[in-house]
Amino acid sequence: MASTLFDLSQDVAVVVGGTGVLGGALAEGLAKAGAAVAVLGRN
Repeated sequence: MASTLFDLSQDVAVVVGGTGVLGGALAEGLAKAGAAVAVLGRN
């Protein structure tokens, strides 16, 4: 069985609102799943 549920190693994710709590957690989860993550925010 795979060690992760999702393999995003070939994907790029853009997280809008990444400076907030929810956006930061989403960006972290996507990065742990292997995605290349671009985080956008106001600050």
